[in-house]
Amino acid sequence: MSILTKEECKKLQKLDDIDWSSWKPVVRATLLFVLVGEKVLMIKKKTGLGIGKFNAAGGKIEEGETIEEAAIRELQEELCVTAFNPTMLGDLKFQFRDGYSLHTYVFVATEYEGTPAETREAHPVWFDKNALPFENMWEDDAYWVPQLLAGEELSGRFLFDGDDMIDHEVHPGLESSL
Repeated sequence: MSILTKEECKKLQKLDDIDWSSWKPVVRATLLFVLVGEKVLMIKKKTGLGIGKFNAAGGKIEEGETIEEAAIRELQEELCVTAFNPTMLGDLKFQFRDGYSLHTYVFVATEYEGTPAETREAHPVWFDKNALPFENMWEDDAYWVPQLLAGEELSGRFLFDGDDMIDHEVHPGLESSL
């Protein structure tokens, strides 16, 4: 597997321009949505990629930890709560034209312990799952977050130029070939 060069990335116009069979991400990461009834706990990012946007808590998978352990740890670090029994429902691959790439595993948990608190990285916000602020989220979120919060497994690929989505595809199911 190989990481695309910056020169190769600048030329990307559509998902089909990428050889996904040899694609390798720069970063492997997680997202974890806490869902309680019709409410979903999200963050307003204060640092890093996506600063100022609403998203699920998440971040990089550290050496030696499972993706589930990473999802739980990131939620603890960003919002001071611990999720129980998170379920992986999403497998998403993001390629940016500047060369950055991200393979993100998305979880949902319906049980947690603690009181969400603001940290250096994030401000906690509860939203109605049917009234999410898509205008203040990543552009791709509208194509997969509602299905995921409805309990559907999905896989997707996304091509971005900065904050602008150039191309995307979302399919039902967790397909490792996507």
